[in-house]
Order: sequence, then structure tokens, then C-alpha cells
Amino acid sequence: MSNNTYNGWHNYETWRVNMELIDPIDPRDMMADGMDLADFADYFREYSEDVISCSGEGLALDYARAFLSRVNWREIARAKLAAYDLEAA
Repeated sequence: MSNNTYNGWHNYETWRVNMELIDPIDPRDMMADGMDLADFADYFREYSEDVISCSGEGLALDYARAFLSRVNWREIARAKLAAYDLEAA
């Protein structure tokens, strides 16, 4: 069995999306009462899908969506909240 972790992250896709798309986001800008970890994970997923959708259509977009499907969004949300010393509801 192989170890698919990457730089301490669940996998390469999670590390790369966090580094290139999510890292610039300040979660304090989107804090709302009652947001839980799943809400933050969903927000990051939807944001990333919006970013790649701007690139057009076709095969490249299909590959980008497949790449995003392997991302561990909850891991990103946990790490982002921890980096800002925040807690979800």
C-alpha cells in the first residue's frame, strides 16, 4: 500500500488547491454565526469550482474538475480556521 500524502496534506490535489486558490482567502472576511466546518469546506469547494469554470469549457475543464474531486475540503477548512485561530460553530 502506498502513502499518497503530500507535504503533510491528504494528497497532492489538496495541497496544491490550498496553496494556489485558498491560501489568499482570509476566513475572517466570511465568518458568520452558525457556520460549521462543512460550511467552510463547501465555500472553499464552490469558490474553487468558480475559479476553474472561468477557464472555459472542454477537456481542460473536465480535467480540472476531476482534479478538484480529489481535494479534501474539510482538511483545508480545518487548516484555514486553525491558521487564523478561529473556530467554526
